[in-house]
Amino acid sequence: MHLIVLRFTDRRPDAPHWMAAHNAWLDAGFADGTFLAAGSLHDGTGGCVLAASVAADAIAARVAQDPFVAHGIVTADITGFQPHRTQPGLAAPTPSPQP
Repeated sequence: MHLIVLRFTDRRPDAPHWMAAHNAWLDAGFADGTFLAAGSLHDGTGGCVLAASVAADAIAARVAQDPFVAHGIVTADITGFQPHRTQPGLAAPTPSPQP
């Protein structure tokens, strides 16, 4: 799995212009099963996406396609991890391929 933290840059005022495209990017990730959860950070500094087990280079390429990332609205920090325990409703994912 991957935890993707998106933090606003000084271009945050441009976010409304790219919000529909960013939401379409999220919708595509949910539709194909790559994204498991997404939401805003409580402190208002950005958002977070939980992604399924895919290769690190594939998730990096996917994140680069986010219009918020592509237009400098946010920076992205991608951290891979292997969950060892999950809630019953969250199927145990396969291990993330290593780079």
